[in-house]
Amino acid sequence: MNFEFLQRAGFLVLPSLLCLGLAGCPRSENHSESKIQNSKLVAPPHGIYTGAYIDWGDKEDAVTLEAIENFEKLVGKHQAIIASSSYWGEQTFPEANVRLIANHGAVPLIFWSPWDKPYVEENHPPDKYSLTSIIAGEHDAYIDMWGQKARDFGQPMVVSFANEMNGSWFPWSGIHYGGSTRIPDSNPPRYEGPETFKKAYRHIVDRVRAKGANNIQWVLHLMNYSLPQEPWNLAAQYYPGPKYCDWLGFSLYGVQTADDEWAPFAPLLDWPYEELRRIDATKPIMICEWGVAELPLLGSKADWLRDGFRAMKDPKYPNIKACIFWHERWQNSDGRYSNLRVNSTPEALEAYRQGVADPVYLDKPIFAPAK
Repeated sequence: MNFEFLQRAGFLVLPSLLCLGLAGCPRSENHSESKIQNSKLVAPPHGIYTGAYIDWGDKEDAVTLEAIENFEKLVGKHQAIIASSSYWGEQTFPEANVRLIANHGAVPLIFWSPWDKPYVEENHPPDKYSLTSIIAGEHDAYIDMWGQKARDFGQPMVVSFANEMNGSWFPWSGIHYGGSTRIPDSNPPRYEGPETFKKAYRHIVDRVRAKGANNIQWVLHLMNYSLPQEPWNLAAQYYPGPKYCDWLGFSLYGVQTADDEWAPFAPLLDWPYEELRRIDATKPIMICEWGVAELPLLGSKADWLRDGFRAMKDPKYPNIKACIFWHERWQNSDGRYSNLRVNSTPEALEAYRQGVADPVYLDKPIFAPAK
C-alpha cells in the first residue's frame, strides 16, 4: 500500500504503526495518540483489514496484551482490529480494554450486547435490557454514560450493537418482538420484529452521538443467513438507514459441532454479500466474525481457511474491507468441544498463516478526521 499517497489524501497512518516489528524505531506514542484523537476508522481504499477475537472468557472482555501479542506471533501478523464485548449486565464502559487495544496500534471492535446474566445464548428470552425497554428510555442513563466514556476515550472504535438479530438465539432477536406480525398498511411490508430492533438501534445511536462520540463507527452486524429464512427476517428489514450505520456486516461460520453438515466457504459468503450490497452498495462490508471448527471427519479446516482467504479478496467482492477471525475453543453441553482456534492443528495454523500473509490483508488501520 502507498502510505505516502494516503497521507497526502488526508488519511492518517500512524508512524508508530509503520515501525511495527522494526528495531530502533523512535517511540512516538504521545504524538500518535494526539493525532488520532477526534479521528475515525475509514475503510481502506485497497485491501482488507485483518482482525481477531481472541477467547476473552465467559464475558468476552478479559482482554490482555499478552494474549494479543501471542496471537499475532502465532499468525505472523499484527492485527488492525481487535474485537471484544461489553455486556449491559455489567453496566460498564470497557475503558481499560479499548485503551489497551488502541495503545497496541489496533482499533477496538466492541460487541455491545443488551442482555443480563446469565450470558447464555440459547433459551434466553428478553430480559431487563429488552429492546422495548431501551425504546422506552429506561436505560438512557447507562447509554449516556457509555457514550460519554466513548467520547472521552476519543480514539477510533467500531461498535456492533445487538449482533445477529436476524437469528433466533439472542434475547434481542427479532423473533421475540412480534417477529412476522405485519405493520398495518405498510407498503412495502414492514414487520414488528425488525421494526422494534430498528427503533432501539436508532435510539442508541442518537443518544451516543448526542454525547459527542463521533469517534465511533457503527456496524450493522447480521448473521449471514437469517433464521428463520423468511421474508420478514431478511437483512433489509433490519436496516436502520444510511445515517445510522457506517458499515454493513455479518458473521460467517462453517461447522461448529459434529452434528452440523459441512458447508464450503463460498456459498456462505456469496449470497449474504449480495444481500447486503442490495441494501446499500456504498457501504463497506465487514465480516465481523468468521471461523470453523476442527472436525476432520466432516471436512478439512485447513482447506476451508485457504478457500476463505482466497474468496474474501476476490475482485467480485469489492466491498469487503475487514474480516475478524473468531479464535476460540469451548466445551458444549454434551461434553464435546468446538475448536475454532487457528492452531487447532498444525495444518490449520499453516493455512491461516499463509492466507493472512497476503499483503491484501492489512495490519495497519487508517484514520480520517471525525466530523
